Amino acid sequence: MPLFINRDQIFAHQVHLLEHKLRSKEERILELETENALLHLRLAECSGRQRRDHDEVTKAVNDHQLQSSTKKITQSALIKLLSGVQAVKHDLSELFAVYVSFATELEEQSKQLLEKVEQANSSLNGHSEDEFQNLQVRVAALEHSLEEERENCRAEKQKRKELHNTLVELRGNIRVHCRVRPVLPFDQIQSSTSGSGSASSEEVIHAVSDDTVMVNCVKAGMLVQNKMFEFERVHGPEESQEAVFEEVKSLLTSLLDGYNVCIMAYGQTGSGKTHTMMGSQFLDELSGTQQEAQQGIIPKAAAELFRLISEKPAESHTVEVSVMEVYNNEVFDLLARDEHSNAAGQRRDVITTASGASQVPSLTYEPVSNASEVMQIISSVLKLRAHCPTLVHADSSRSHLIVTLTVSSKSPNAVALARRLQSAKMDMRRSTQKEWWSPRCRRANLAAHHSADETSASPVSSPCSTPSLSPCPSPRRSITQTPFRTKLQLVDLAGSECAGMSGVSGAALWESSCINRSLSALSDVLGALAEHRPHIPYRNSKLTHLLQDAIGGDAKLLVMLCVSPTQRFITESLQSLGFGTRARQITRGNPCTCSFRSVDSSLMLGRKITQFPLK
Repeated sequence: MPLFINRDQIFAHQVHLLEHKLRSKEERILELETENALLHLRLAECSGRQRRDHDEVTKAVNDHQLQSSTKKITQSALIKLLSGVQAVKHDLSELFAVYVSFATELEEQSKQLLEKVEQANSSLNGHSEDEFQNLQVRVAALEHSLEEERENCRAEKQKRKELHNTLVELRGNIRVHCRVRPVLPFDQIQSSTSGSGSASSEEVIHAVSDDTVMVNCVKAGMLVQNKMFEFERVHGPEESQEAVFEEVKSLLTSLLDGYNVCIMAYGQTGSGKTHTMMGSQFLDELSGTQQEAQQGIIPKAAAELFRLISEKPAESHTVEVSVMEVYNNEVFDLLARDEHSNAAGQRRDVITTASGASQVPSLTYEPVSNASEVMQIISSVLKLRAHCPTLVHADSSRSHLIVTLTVSSKSPNAVALARRLQSAKMDMRRSTQKEWWSPRCRRANLAAHHSADETSASPVSSPCSTPSLSPCPSPRRSITQTPFRTKLQLVDLAGSECAGMSGVSGAALWESSCINRSLSALSDVLGALAEHRPHIPYRNSKLTHLLQDAIGGDAKLLVMLCVSPTQRFITESLQSLGFGTRARQITRGNPCTCSFRSVDSSLMLGRKITQFPLK
């Protein structure tokens, strides 16, 4: 039977297949269009990102060009200044060489004339009396000229030192000195206890010159790298307490010239801060001369201050002392008395006055008339200072000690008056435009000053606050009506330490944390000042708030870095040296402002060079 095929069914089947293929193609086309749209979106996103990256690159290039131009201008100005300083130093060295040659020549001539005088004495019968007198006159004149040349030589050396101090003041009035303590017996004991052997007690920090410290950074499997740090003055382990104080003694003259002065010892635990500031703890076992030689900056500064005051008119200066400690981020007045008149540290607050200065209300001031009274007061309250033994130091200080000597001058000199006028102008600039003067404000000021005078006239020391500017100052008031007050702040900071190395726990661990945080806040303040940030975080710590005037104001600040020389403490020593390097980068106030005495010395130096042209 023949097989019949229906063509319609075949066509229908083929149409169905074609329709199925068509739907598959359309779905594929839809997928491709979707992928195409996604690719277009990604392309647009990449294009936008590329444009943003290009804009950022362009901005970065512009900023880099601006920074490069600014850096070039700054470098050129600094190079010009340094070249001028080097030229002046070169002229001074040449002038010094001329003076030395003159002195040598005059000395030889003096010897020759003395020989002639001796010959004249031996043959006096053969010469006339007039010739002998002429020879004596010539000898006296030459000896006088020789003494003048020697005095000029000493003056030129002093002017070179003043020129360096002027350069430091042009950079911002902050001086940084470094003192490297010697290797002590307890370094060997700690090395044997830690099990690291003689490697930990190896001396890796050296004072290579009077202004440079070298650190040998030793790492396992690497070559020794030497890091160099430069400061205004570097004291080696062999230098005495007297040599250290000799470099800071000139600041006390600035104190009587109207400048606030702050000397601060910074360093890790056991680096010699308290020894530098207070002196040896075994002074009672030494003789009188040895005691004086082992005294630190605080007793020597008190003695030098009263020596300078003794050269002034009688009763023209009065001195008051206050002692504070910052313990666990709280300020304590160590001279405060309880109801039984016993010394008991009382908590105090730190406030900021209307003029922007930091002040401690109700702080106790003790009047003193000589250096021994100052040290008696300090010694009587030192037992109140917090101490705790650690693995690093057997008598570690757990608080920051601040000794303040306030000098009130009734008849300031011309430099101090000019300094006071400058401070008054700065305070007037800080005051708001809403402040005005009225008779009512004047009566309030007179009443306040009358009550303050009655309080200060009492022979018994009582808590009082430092005088500050009134919010309504009288325009007729003279700057010489009230005593001129300056402050000498002597700060013995607590040492930074690592909890694992010191082995402290419990309350001592909290003390260590507060110490490290306050020192970190001090470092943050110096970093903000060095980078000229608009906000300086003084209030992050009571320590920085209390020392705000000394750090950021116009006070003459000297930071004494104390470092340990051994390998075991190299991390802490590098941190201290880095702290000092940041402090040197700070430029405070007008960089062209310097002390009147330094300016006068520079002008006199210019006249001296013009009067004695160099050959």
